[in-house]
Amino acid sequence: MSLPYFDAAQVRARAPWRAAVDALAAALRHDVDPEQDGPRVFSPAPGGEFLLMPASGARYSGVKALTVAPGNPARGLEKIQGVYVLYSSDTLAPVALLDGTELTAIRTPAVTLLAVTRILAATPGGAPEDPSVLVFGAGVQALNHLRAAHALLPGARLGVVGRSEDHVRALVETLAAEGVHVEARTAADVGTADVILCATTSTTPLFDGAAVAPDAVVAAVGQHGLDAREVDAALVHRSDVVVEGRASALREAGDLIPARSAEEWQRIRPANLRDLVVDGIARTPGKPCLYAGVGMAWEDLVTAAMVYEGGTIP
Repeated sequence: MSLPYFDAAQVRARAPWRAAVDALAAALRHDVDPEQDGPRVFSPAPGGEFLLMPASGARYSGVKALTVAPGNPARGLEKIQGVYVLYSSDTLAPVALLDGTELTAIRTPAVTLLAVTRILAATPGGAPEDPSVLVFGAGVQALNHLRAAHALLPGARLGVVGRSEDHVRALVETLAAEGVHVEARTAADVGTADVILCATTSTTPLFDGAAVAPDAVVAAVGQHGLDAREVDAALVHRSDVVVEGRASALREAGDLIPARSAEEWQRIRPANLRDLVVDGIARTPGKPCLYAGVGMAWEDLVTAAMVYEGGTIP
């Protein structure tokens, strides 16, 4: 069997930010119910674990097979590596392989900006024309969230907060070489930000939720797991909340649980991504809006199908 393989450069070239966002939005309008997305599967591996994310659709199905090796960074290797296998739903025969790490690096910011741009559009009094965007983190996801914000929020003023000055400097220099201006900031700047994107692996809150400005949009998307904390309970309690999926949030959104119990969230029934795209959201004046994302398999499938079909919306 000979399958086409789309390496990192090809995945990126065939999934530009705006097209990726449009493909995800189209899927939510026509095909995808996030509540039907299956849970990710974890399995032990030597020195780490396997992470499997299967998804099925009318035309294509697929599975992302990743490995997580916590000891790799000390050896100069990537912590997360893997591939995506795309199948024909008609025959269940594999049709393509893709770089799974790059696929994740693109679909995660695309989903975040899909949510953020629609929440901003519902801001009481109108969205700011040149929003101040503050990104926490200095790794691959922070880098790509800044790229996506630059592409999808024209005129945005971009800032980054990271624990390592060297990593922040390297990120700023990388983006400057691409023509994207980003300034190094601190957590004290959250009060002046219109948009705050959290793309870290933190297990403790990154900033004081009481300091977030009224009407600001916060996206906590850095990792999954009920022991993960990028935002505090104070922010959760004072915010309108949107989730990728209600079921996935109950399983893995540590930013939301235990700020409120699972039973409380079931009663509240926050809007999910499909609700946001199809029906929009009525924001509460004077309240921030928190978007909590953990990463879902349907997003990989939509993006992989787009790459396979040559950068068009499948």
